Amino acid sequence: MTKRSELGKWGEDRACEYLVDKGFKIIERNFRKPWGELDIVAKYKDGTLVFVEVKTVNNPGPSGVTAEDQMSAAKIRKFKKAASLYAGHRPELINDKIGWRLDLITLVVNNIEPLTKSGENFLISHYPNVI
Repeated sequence: MTKRSELGKWGEDRACEYLVDKGFKIIERNFRKPWGELDIVAKYKDGTLVFVEVKTVNNPGPSGVTAEDQMSAAKIRKFKKAASLYAGHRPELINDKIGWRLDLITLVVNNIEPLTKSGENFLISHYPNVI
């Protein structure tokens, strides 16, 4: 596993822990099809189906590139398409009165090794209904 994929998996693990702590139930992780991929599919305690994109970066430093900056217009289009197609294939997961939404979770990791679960070396931000 490359450092980059290791960091991404670590970020997704922390995002899942965060979501569970906030009352979400994880339905699927790393859902991949030819038409797109979804990092996390979850259900909020109010019944909302939530698709979560996770972006993890090392401390941006002088470059100034943030995890949020990685959500390009093209990535947003792909995310929306994948979520819409997933929702169409799994209508039983959708509460007709509430529907579904797209969230973004970002993690910024301070360049500390090894990565921990304690929150001492990273900052997590959750942007509900980002799109």
